[in-house]
Amino acid sequence: MTTKPIHYPLYKREDTDAFFALFQNNLANFVIIAVTMLGMGFPASIVFGKVIPGAAVAVMAGNLYYAYMAKRLAVKENRTDVTALSYGISTPVMFVFLFGVLAPANALTGDPELAWKIAVAAAFLSGLIEAVVSLSGNWVRDHLPRAAMLGALAGVAITFIAGEMLFNTFSIPVVGLVALAIILVGVVGKVAMPFNIPASLFAVIIGTALAFALGYQSPGSIAEGISNMGFYPIVPSLAAFEGMTYLFGALIGLLAVLLPITLYNAIETMNNVDAMAAAGDSYDVRECQAVDGTGTMLGAIFGGLFPTTVYIATVGSKQMGAGRGYSILNAVVFGAAAVTGVIAALAAIIPLAAIAPILVFVGLSMVTTAFQSNDKKYYPAVAIAMLPYFANYVMTRFNNGAGEVVAGISEGIVPLGQGAMFTAILLGAMTVAIIDRNFKQATIFSLIAAFLSFVGFMHAPALAVNAAPDYAIGYVLVAVFFVYCAYKQASAQEVTEPALTKTKQQVAS
Repeated sequence: MTTKPIHYPLYKREDTDAFFALFQNNLANFVIIAVTMLGMGFPASIVFGKVIPGAAVAVMAGNLYYAYMAKRLAVKENRTDVTALSYGISTPVMFVFLFGVLAPANALTGDPELAWKIAVAAAFLSGLIEAVVSLSGNWVRDHLPRAAMLGALAGVAITFIAGEMLFNTFSIPVVGLVALAIILVGVVGKVAMPFNIPASLFAVIIGTALAFALGYQSPGSIAEGISNMGFYPIVPSLAAFEGMTYLFGALIGLLAVLLPITLYNAIETMNNVDAMAAAGDSYDVRECQAVDGTGTMLGAIFGGLFPTTVYIATVGSKQMGAGRGYSILNAVVFGAAAVTGVIAALAAIIPLAAIAPILVFVGLSMVTTAFQSNDKKYYPAVAIAMLPYFANYVMTRFNNGAGEVVAGISEGIVPLGQGAMFTAILLGAMTVAIIDRNFKQATIFSLIAAFLSFVGFMHAPALAVNAAPDYAIGYVLVAVFFVYCAYKQASAQEVTEPALTKTKQQVAS
Protein backbone atom coordinates (compact mmCIF):
# COMPACT_ATOMS: atom_id res chain seq x y z
CA MET A 1 0.00 0.00 0.00
CA THR A 2 1.40 3.38 -1.00
CA THR A 3 0.66 6.73 0.65
CA LYS A 4 -0.62 9.43 -1.67
CA PRO A 5 1.76 12.44 -1.63
CA ILE A 6 0.21 15.49 -0.02
CA HIS A 7 -0.12 18.84 -1.73
CA TYR A 8 1.25 21.44 0.67
CA PRO A 9 0.57 24.74 -1.11
CA LEU A 10 3.29 27.30 -1.61
CA TYR A 11 0.76 30.03 -0.82
CA LYS A 12 -2.88 30.13 0.23
CA ARG A 13 -5.39 32.81 1.03
CA GLU A 14 -4.89 32.59 4.80
CA ASP A 15 -1.22 33.42 4.33
CA THR A 16 -2.18 36.99 3.48
CA ASP A 17 -3.52 37.74 6.98
CA ALA A 18 -0.49 36.14 8.60
CA PHE A 19 1.84 38.03 6.26
CA PHE A 20 0.44 41.38 7.33
CA ALA A 21 0.77 40.42 10.98
CA LEU A 22 4.38 39.33 10.52
CA PHE A 23 5.24 42.15 8.12
CA GLN A 24 3.97 44.87 10.40
CA ASN A 25 5.76 43.28 13.36
CA ASN A 26 9.04 43.37 11.45
CA LEU A 27 8.23 46.77 9.98
CA ALA A 28 7.63 48.26 13.42
CA ASN A 29 11.06 47.03 14.55
CA PHE A 30 12.77 48.37 11.43
CA VAL A 31 11.11 51.75 11.91
CA ILE A 32 12.16 51.90 15.56
CA ILE A 33 15.73 51.02 14.55
CA ALA A 34 15.83 53.70 11.85
CA VAL A 35 14.27 56.45 13.97
CA THR A 36 16.39 55.64 17.05
CA MET A 37 19.70 55.43 15.20
CA LEU A 38 19.06 58.64 13.28
CA GLY A 39 18.22 60.29 16.60
CA MET A 40 21.52 59.06 18.07
CA GLY A 41 23.37 60.81 15.27
CA PHE A 42 24.12 57.89 12.98
CA PRO A 43 24.17 58.99 9.33
CA ALA A 44 21.54 57.72 6.88
CA SER A 45 24.34 56.01 4.91
CA ILE A 46 24.90 53.62 7.84
CA VAL A 47 21.23 53.26 8.87
CA PHE A 48 19.69 52.71 5.43
CA GLY A 49 22.87 51.62 3.62
CA LYS A 50 24.19 49.03 6.07
CA VAL A 51 22.04 48.27 9.12
CA ILE A 52 18.63 47.89 7.43
CA PRO A 53 19.95 45.77 4.51
CA GLY A 54 21.95 43.61 6.94
CA ALA A 55 18.93 43.08 9.17
CA ALA A 56 16.88 42.24 6.07
CA VAL A 57 19.39 39.52 5.12
CA ALA A 58 18.87 37.88 8.52
CA VAL A 59 15.06 38.13 8.15
CA MET A 60 15.12 36.73 4.61
CA ALA A 61 17.38 33.79 5.45
CA GLY A 62 15.38 32.80 8.52
CA ASN A 63 11.96 33.14 6.89
CA LEU A 64 12.97 31.01 3.92
CA TYR A 65 14.48 28.34 6.17
CA TYR A 66 11.39 28.20 8.38
CA ALA A 67 9.23 27.83 5.27
CA TYR A 68 11.46 24.88 4.32
CA MET A 69 11.04 23.38 7.81
CA ALA A 70 7.26 23.69 7.50
CA LYS A 71 7.31 21.84 4.19
CA ARG A 72 9.49 19.13 5.72
CA LEU A 73 7.12 18.73 8.69
CA ALA A 74 4.06 18.63 6.41
CA VAL A 75 5.58 15.81 4.35
CA LYS A 76 6.76 13.92 7.43
CA GLU A 77 3.34 14.00 9.12
CA ASN A 78 1.33 13.89 5.88
CA ARG A 79 -0.58 17.06 6.83
CA THR A 80 -1.41 20.20 4.88
CA ASP A 81 -2.30 22.37 7.89
CA VAL A 82 1.29 22.98 9.06
CA THR A 83 2.19 26.61 9.73
CA ALA A 84 5.71 27.97 9.37
CA LEU A 85 7.28 29.62 12.40
CA SER A 86 7.18 33.43 12.40
CA TYR A 87 10.65 34.95 12.52
CA GLY A 88 12.30 38.32 12.79
CA ILE A 89 14.25 40.69 15.01
CA SER A 90 13.68 40.07 18.72
CA THR A 91 12.01 43.24 20.04
CA PRO A 92 13.25 43.17 23.68
CA VAL A 93 16.76 42.21 22.56
CA MET A 94 16.66 44.94 19.93
CA PHE A 95 16.19 47.57 22.64
CA VAL A 96 19.08 46.11 24.64
CA PHE A 97 21.37 46.29 21.60
CA LEU A 98 20.24 49.84 20.80
CA PHE A 99 20.64 51.25 24.29
CA GLY A 100 22.93 48.73 25.97
CA VAL A 101 25.51 48.21 23.22
CA LEU A 102 25.22 50.73 20.38
CA ALA A 103 24.56 53.86 22.45
CA PRO A 104 27.43 53.23 24.95
CA ALA A 105 29.81 52.35 22.11
CA ASN A 106 28.87 55.58 20.32
CA ALA A 107 29.27 57.61 23.50
CA LEU A 108 32.64 56.07 24.39
CA THR A 109 34.18 56.25 20.93
CA GLY A 110 32.46 59.37 19.58
CA ASP A 111 32.68 57.70 16.19
CA PRO A 112 29.36 56.42 14.73
CA GLU A 113 31.03 54.13 12.20
CA LEU A 114 33.27 52.56 14.82
CA ALA A 115 30.30 52.18 17.20
CA TRP A 116 28.40 50.44 14.41
CA LYS A 117 31.29 48.01 13.87
CA ILE A 118 31.44 47.23 17.60
CA ALA A 119 27.69 46.58 17.73
CA VAL A 120 27.92 44.37 14.62
CA ALA A 121 30.69 42.38 16.33
CA ALA A 122 28.48 42.01 19.42
CA ALA A 123 25.60 40.75 17.26
CA PHE A 124 27.86 38.23 15.54
CA LEU A 125 29.09 36.98 18.92
CA SER A 126 25.50 36.75 20.20
CA GLY A 127 24.52 34.63 17.20
CA LEU A 128 27.50 32.35 17.78
CA ILE A 129 26.56 31.87 21.45
CA GLU A 130 22.95 31.02 20.57
CA ALA A 131 24.11 28.51 17.96
CA VAL A 132 26.21 26.81 20.66
CA VAL A 133 23.38 26.97 23.21
CA SER A 134 21.14 25.17 20.69
CA LEU A 135 22.95 21.92 21.53
CA SER A 136 21.06 21.81 24.85
CA GLY A 137 17.74 23.25 23.65
CA ASN A 138 15.64 20.08 23.67
CA TRP A 139 16.99 18.97 27.06
CA VAL A 140 15.97 22.27 28.67
CA ARG A 141 12.58 22.14 26.96
CA ASP A 142 11.95 18.61 28.28
CA HIS A 143 12.80 19.57 31.88
CA LEU A 144 10.85 22.81 32.22
CA PRO A 145 7.07 22.66 32.77
CA ARG A 146 5.00 23.90 29.85
CA ALA A 147 2.82 26.02 32.15
CA ALA A 148 5.91 27.95 33.28
CA MET A 149 7.24 28.58 29.78
CA LEU A 150 3.90 29.51 28.23
CA GLY A 151 3.00 31.63 31.25
CA ALA A 152 6.22 33.63 30.82
CA LEU A 153 5.38 34.15 27.16
CA ALA A 154 1.83 35.17 28.01
CA GLY A 155 3.33 37.84 30.27
CA VAL A 156 5.26 39.24 27.29
CA ALA A 157 2.16 38.97 25.11
CA ILE A 158 -0.23 40.82 27.38
CA THR A 159 2.20 43.66 28.16
CA PHE A 160 4.59 44.34 25.29
CA ILE A 161 2.31 43.12 22.49
CA ALA A 162 -1.44 43.23 23.22
CA GLY A 163 -1.22 45.96 25.87
CA GLU A 164 1.30 48.19 24.09
CA MET A 165 -0.51 47.84 20.78
CA LEU A 166 -3.90 48.53 22.38
CA PHE A 167 -2.44 51.78 23.69
CA ASN A 168 -1.38 52.65 20.14
CA THR A 169 -4.80 51.61 18.83
CA PHE A 170 -6.47 54.10 21.14
CA SER A 171 -3.95 56.86 20.36
CA ILE A 172 -6.04 57.73 17.28
CA PRO A 173 -9.42 56.26 18.24
CA VAL A 174 -11.23 57.08 15.01
CA VAL A 175 -8.64 55.06 13.11
CA GLY A 176 -7.68 52.46 15.71
CA LEU A 177 -11.17 51.50 16.88
CA VAL A 178 -12.40 50.92 13.34
CA ALA A 179 -9.32 48.86 12.48
CA LEU A 180 -9.71 46.86 15.71
CA ALA A 181 -13.37 46.17 14.94
CA ILE A 182 -12.43 44.91 11.47
CA ILE A 183 -9.81 42.55 12.95
CA LEU A 184 -12.21 41.21 15.60
CA VAL A 185 -15.05 40.69 13.12
CA GLY A 186 -12.86 39.25 10.37
CA VAL A 187 -10.33 37.13 12.32
CA VAL A 188 -12.17 36.27 15.55
CA GLY A 189 -15.73 36.33 14.20
CA LYS A 190 -14.71 34.70 10.88
CA VAL A 191 -16.94 37.11 8.93
CA ALA A 192 -15.85 37.71 5.31
CA MET A 193 -14.80 41.24 4.38
CA PRO A 194 -16.01 43.02 1.20
CA PHE A 195 -14.63 41.40 -1.98
CA ASN A 196 -13.13 38.71 0.29
CA ILE A 197 -10.22 40.98 1.14
CA PRO A 198 -8.18 39.55 4.05
CA ALA A 199 -9.25 41.25 7.29
CA SER A 200 -5.77 42.53 8.17
CA LEU A 201 -5.28 44.10 4.72
CA PHE A 202 -8.78 45.61 4.88
CA ALA A 203 -8.00 47.07 8.33
CA VAL A 204 -4.77 48.66 7.07
CA ILE A 205 -6.46 50.13 3.97
CA ILE A 206 -9.46 51.54 5.83
CA GLY A 207 -7.33 52.76 8.75
CA THR A 208 -4.84 54.55 6.48
CA ALA A 209 -7.64 56.06 4.36
CA LEU A 210 -9.38 57.36 7.51
CA ALA A 211 -6.10 58.82 8.80
CA PHE A 212 -5.54 60.82 5.60
CA ALA A 213 -9.22 61.78 5.22
CA LEU A 214 -9.48 63.09 8.79
CA GLY A 215 -6.11 64.85 8.80
CA TYR A 216 -4.15 62.55 11.09
CA GLN A 217 -1.76 61.91 8.20
CA SER A 218 -0.82 64.65 5.73
CA PRO A 219 0.35 64.53 2.10
CA GLY A 220 3.68 65.66 3.51
CA SER A 221 4.03 62.17 5.02
CA ILE A 222 4.01 60.69 1.54
CA ALA A 223 6.69 63.15 0.36
CA GLU A 224 8.78 62.42 3.46
CA GLY A 225 8.53 58.68 2.87
CA ILE A 226 9.39 58.92 -0.81
CA SER A 227 12.45 61.05 -0.03
CA ASN A 228 14.05 58.07 1.73
CA MET A 229 13.68 55.80 -1.28
CA GLY A 230 16.75 54.94 -3.31
CA PHE A 231 19.04 51.99 -4.02
CA TYR A 232 20.77 50.39 -1.04
CA PRO A 233 22.72 47.31 -2.24
CA ILE A 234 23.22 44.34 0.07
CA VAL A 235 26.96 43.79 0.36
CA PRO A 236 29.04 41.90 2.95
CA SER A 237 31.65 43.64 5.07
CA LEU A 238 34.41 42.89 7.56
CA ALA A 239 32.83 45.19 10.17
CA ALA A 240 32.06 42.29 12.55
CA PHE A 241 35.70 41.26 12.69
CA GLU A 242 37.03 44.82 12.87
CA GLY A 243 34.72 45.52 15.80
CA MET A 244 35.96 42.44 17.69
CA THR A 245 39.25 44.23 18.38
CA TYR A 246 37.47 46.89 20.40
CA LEU A 247 34.88 44.53 21.89
CA PHE A 248 37.64 42.42 23.43
CA GLY A 249 39.72 45.49 24.27
CA ALA A 250 38.68 48.85 25.65
CA LEU A 251 34.95 48.04 25.51
CA ILE A 252 35.09 44.57 27.04
CA GLY A 253 32.50 45.67 29.61
CA LEU A 254 29.85 45.43 26.91
CA LEU A 255 30.33 41.65 26.89
CA ALA A 256 28.56 41.48 30.26
CA VAL A 257 25.36 42.42 28.44
CA LEU A 258 25.71 39.79 25.74
CA LEU A 259 25.52 36.51 27.65
CA PRO A 260 22.28 37.10 29.59
CA ILE A 261 20.48 38.72 26.67
CA THR A 262 21.54 35.91 24.33
CA LEU A 263 20.32 33.29 26.78
CA TYR A 264 17.09 35.26 27.03
CA ASN A 265 16.80 35.14 23.25
CA ALA A 266 17.42 31.39 23.18
CA ILE A 267 14.73 30.84 25.82
CA GLU A 268 12.32 33.09 23.94
CA THR A 269 12.77 30.91 20.86
CA MET A 270 12.34 27.76 22.94
CA ASN A 271 9.13 29.07 24.50
CA ASN A 272 7.65 30.12 21.17
CA VAL A 273 8.51 26.78 19.57
CA ASP A 274 6.85 25.05 22.52
CA ALA A 275 3.77 27.22 22.13
CA MET A 276 3.57 26.13 18.52
CA ALA A 277 3.88 22.49 19.60
CA ALA A 278 0.90 23.05 21.89
CA ALA A 279 -0.99 24.45 18.89
CA GLY A 280 -0.25 21.34 16.81
CA ASP A 281 3.05 21.85 14.95
CA SER A 282 6.07 20.37 16.74
CA TYR A 283 9.45 21.63 15.54
CA ASP A 284 12.94 20.76 16.83
CA VAL A 285 13.88 23.57 19.22
CA ARG A 286 17.60 22.90 18.78
CA GLU A 287 17.35 23.43 15.05
CA CYS A 288 15.32 26.61 15.57
CA GLN A 289 17.89 28.07 17.98
CA ALA A 290 20.67 27.16 15.55
CA VAL A 291 18.74 28.89 12.74
CA ASP A 292 18.30 32.01 14.87
CA GLY A 293 21.98 32.09 15.79
CA THR A 294 23.10 31.49 12.21
CA GLY A 295 20.66 34.10 10.91
CA THR A 296 22.03 36.65 13.38
CA MET A 297 25.61 35.94 12.32
CA LEU A 298 24.66 36.13 8.64
CA GLY A 299 22.95 39.47 9.18
CA ALA A 300 26.04 40.76 11.01
CA ILE A 301 28.25 39.86 8.07
CA PHE A 302 26.04 42.13 5.95
CA GLY A 303 25.99 44.97 8.51
CA GLY A 304 23.00 44.07 10.69
CA LEU A 305 23.40 44.36 14.44
CA PHE A 306 20.26 42.81 15.93
CA PRO A 307 19.71 39.17 17.03
CA THR A 308 16.74 37.34 15.57
CA THR A 309 14.23 34.94 17.07
CA VAL A 310 11.08 32.91 16.50
CA TYR A 311 8.21 35.28 17.13
CA ILE A 312 5.50 34.97 19.69
CA ALA A 313 3.16 35.81 16.75
CA THR A 314 3.63 32.26 15.48
CA VAL A 315 0.54 30.96 17.29
CA GLY A 316 -1.53 33.82 15.90
CA SER A 317 -0.48 32.79 12.39
CA LYS A 318 -1.48 29.22 13.18
CA GLN A 319 -4.92 30.35 14.31
CA MET A 320 -5.29 32.36 11.10
CA GLY A 321 -4.81 29.09 9.17
CA ALA A 322 -1.57 30.18 7.48
CA GLY A 323 0.88 27.77 5.84
CA ARG A 324 4.39 28.60 4.64
CA GLY A 325 3.52 31.21 2.03
CA TYR A 326 3.42 34.11 4.46
CA SER A 327 6.96 33.39 5.58
CA ILE A 328 8.25 33.27 1.99
CA LEU A 329 6.36 36.45 1.07
CA ASN A 330 7.78 38.24 4.11
CA ALA A 331 11.32 37.33 3.02
CA VAL A 332 10.75 38.57 -0.53
CA VAL A 333 9.01 41.80 0.48
CA PHE A 334 11.59 42.71 3.12
CA GLY A 335 14.45 42.04 0.75
CA ALA A 336 12.93 44.33 -1.87
CA ALA A 337 11.86 46.95 0.68
CA ALA A 338 15.29 47.14 2.31
CA VAL A 339 17.12 47.52 -1.01
CA THR A 340 14.79 50.25 -2.28
CA GLY A 341 14.14 52.14 0.97
CA VAL A 342 10.42 51.32 0.83
CA ILE A 343 10.49 50.39 4.52
CA ALA A 344 11.10 54.00 5.46
CA ALA A 345 8.41 55.14 3.03
CA LEU A 346 5.75 52.73 4.36
CA ALA A 347 6.58 53.68 7.93
CA ALA A 348 5.93 57.31 7.12
CA ILE A 349 2.65 56.67 5.29
CA ILE A 350 0.81 53.98 7.33
CA PRO A 351 -0.25 55.13 10.82
CA LEU A 352 0.61 52.75 13.64
CA ALA A 353 -3.00 52.88 14.87
CA ALA A 354 -4.08 51.18 11.63
CA ILE A 355 -1.86 48.14 12.07
CA ALA A 356 -1.58 47.89 15.86
CA PRO A 357 -4.91 45.97 16.21
CA ILE A 358 -3.39 43.03 14.34
CA LEU A 359 -0.84 42.61 17.10
CA VAL A 360 -3.52 43.06 19.75
CA PHE A 361 -5.11 39.91 18.35
CA VAL A 362 -1.74 38.11 18.23
CA GLY A 363 -1.07 38.94 21.89
CA LEU A 364 -4.52 37.75 22.95
CA SER A 365 -4.03 34.50 21.02
CA MET A 366 -0.83 33.84 22.95
CA VAL A 367 -2.50 34.39 26.33
CA THR A 368 -5.39 32.14 25.33
CA THR A 369 -3.03 29.38 24.21
CA ALA A 370 -1.08 29.53 27.48
CA PHE A 371 -4.21 28.54 29.39
CA GLN A 372 -5.84 26.24 26.82
CA SER A 373 -2.75 24.07 26.41
CA ASN A 374 -2.48 23.34 30.14
CA ASP A 375 -4.63 21.40 32.58
CA LYS A 376 -6.84 23.63 34.77
CA LYS A 377 -4.91 22.71 37.90
CA TYR A 378 -1.85 24.49 36.42
CA TYR A 379 -3.65 27.80 35.80
CA PRO A 380 -2.09 29.36 38.96
CA ALA A 381 1.37 28.52 37.57
CA VAL A 382 0.53 30.18 34.25
CA ALA A 383 -0.80 33.25 36.04
CA ILE A 384 2.18 33.72 38.37
CA ALA A 385 4.61 33.28 35.45
CA MET A 386 2.90 36.18 33.68
CA LEU A 387 3.41 38.68 36.51
CA PRO A 388 7.16 39.48 36.31
CA TYR A 389 6.60 40.99 32.87
CA PHE A 390 4.24 43.59 34.29
CA ALA A 391 7.22 44.79 36.35
CA ASN A 392 9.52 44.52 33.33
CA TYR A 393 7.10 46.61 31.26
CA VAL A 394 6.86 49.33 33.90
CA MET A 395 10.62 49.26 34.42
CA THR A 396 11.54 49.56 30.74
CA ARG A 397 8.86 52.08 29.81
CA PHE A 398 8.98 54.43 32.78
CA ASN A 399 12.23 53.92 34.66
CA ASN A 400 14.23 56.47 32.66
CA GLY A 401 11.90 59.45 32.63
CA ALA A 402 9.99 58.82 35.82
CA GLY A 403 12.27 56.76 38.03
CA GLU A 404 11.00 58.33 41.23
CA VAL A 405 7.42 57.50 40.30
CA VAL A 406 8.30 53.86 39.71
CA ALA A 407 10.25 53.66 42.97
CA GLY A 408 7.32 55.30 44.73
CA ILE A 409 4.96 52.55 43.62
CA SER A 410 7.19 49.79 44.97
CA GLU A 411 10.90 49.18 45.42
CA GLY A 412 10.33 45.68 44.10
CA ILE A 413 9.33 46.70 40.56
CA VAL A 414 12.81 47.17 39.10
CA PRO A 415 14.46 44.03 40.56
CA LEU A 416 11.41 41.96 39.63
CA GLY A 417 11.63 43.27 36.09
CA GLN A 418 15.37 42.57 35.78
CA GLY A 419 15.79 39.14 34.20
CA ALA A 420 12.02 38.78 34.05
CA MET A 421 12.14 35.78 31.71
CA PHE A 422 14.21 33.74 34.18
CA THR A 423 12.09 34.85 37.15
CA ALA A 424 8.84 34.09 35.33
CA ILE A 425 9.88 30.60 34.27
CA LEU A 426 11.31 29.64 37.66
CA LEU A 427 8.34 30.97 39.65
CA GLY A 428 6.01 29.11 37.29
CA ALA A 429 8.11 25.94 37.50
CA MET A 430 8.12 26.04 41.32
CA THR A 431 4.34 26.47 41.32
CA VAL A 432 3.88 23.49 38.98
CA ALA A 433 6.09 21.37 41.25
CA ILE A 434 4.08 22.45 44.31
CA ILE A 435 0.79 21.57 42.57
CA ASP A 436 2.24 18.13 41.75
CA ARG A 437 3.53 17.79 45.34
CA ASN A 438 7.00 17.28 43.87
CA PHE A 439 8.96 19.22 46.49
CA LYS A 440 12.29 17.77 45.40
CA GLN A 441 11.83 19.40 42.00
CA ALA A 442 10.61 22.63 43.62
CA THR A 443 13.80 22.69 45.71
CA ILE A 444 15.95 22.34 42.60
CA PHE A 445 14.16 25.21 40.85
CA SER A 446 14.53 27.39 43.94
CA LEU A 447 18.27 26.70 44.18
CA ILE A 448 18.63 27.52 40.48
CA ALA A 449 16.87 30.83 41.16
CA ALA A 450 19.26 31.49 44.05
CA PHE A 451 22.28 30.86 41.82
CA LEU A 452 20.97 33.05 38.98
CA SER A 453 20.30 35.83 41.49
CA PHE A 454 23.78 35.44 42.98
CA VAL A 455 25.50 35.91 39.59
CA GLY A 456 23.08 38.60 38.37
CA PHE A 457 20.92 36.91 35.75
CA MET A 458 17.90 37.84 37.89
CA HIS A 459 17.05 40.82 40.11
CA ALA A 460 20.26 42.68 39.20
CA PRO A 461 21.25 45.22 36.51
CA ALA A 462 24.37 43.31 35.37
CA LEU A 463 26.35 40.11 35.84
CA ALA A 464 28.55 40.12 38.96
CA VAL A 465 29.48 37.95 41.92
CA ASN A 466 26.95 38.38 44.73
CA ALA A 467 24.87 40.60 42.43
CA ALA A 468 21.56 40.27 44.32
CA PRO A 469 22.36 38.83 47.79
CA ASP A 470 18.94 39.45 49.36
CA TYR A 471 17.19 37.54 46.60
CA ALA A 472 19.77 34.74 46.60
CA ILE A 473 19.27 34.26 50.35
CA GLY A 474 15.52 34.42 49.93
CA TYR A 475 15.49 31.63 47.35
CA VAL A 476 17.83 29.51 49.52
CA LEU A 477 15.40 29.85 52.45
CA VAL A 478 12.55 28.90 50.12
CA ALA A 479 14.54 25.80 49.13
CA VAL A 480 14.98 24.90 52.82
CA PHE A 481 11.22 25.22 53.30
CA PHE A 482 10.60 22.94 50.31
CA VAL A 483 12.99 20.37 51.82
CA TYR A 484 10.93 20.52 55.03
CA CYS A 485 7.73 19.99 52.99
CA ALA A 486 9.32 17.01 51.22
CA TYR A 487 10.29 15.54 54.61
CA LYS A 488 6.75 16.00 55.99
CA GLN A 489 5.29 14.43 52.87
CA ALA A 490 7.62 11.42 53.10
CA SER A 491 6.83 11.00 56.81
CA ALA A 492 3.10 11.07 56.12
CA GLN A 493 3.50 8.43 53.42
CA GLU A 494 5.47 6.18 55.77
CA VAL A 495 2.57 6.31 58.25
CA THR A 496 -0.17 5.95 55.64
CA GLU A 497 1.26 3.13 53.52
CA PRO A 498 1.56 0.47 56.30
CA ALA A 499 -1.98 1.30 57.42
CA LEU A 500 -3.29 0.86 53.89
CA THR A 501 -1.37 -2.41 53.52
CA LYS A 502 -2.87 -3.73 56.77
CA THR A 503 -6.36 -2.74 55.65
CA LYS A 504 -5.93 -4.52 52.31
CA GLN A 505 -4.69 -7.66 54.09
CA GLN A 506 -7.74 -7.63 56.40
CA VAL A 507 -10.08 -7.23 53.42
CA ALA A 508 -8.34 -10.06 51.57
CA SER A 509 -8.60 -12.42 54.57
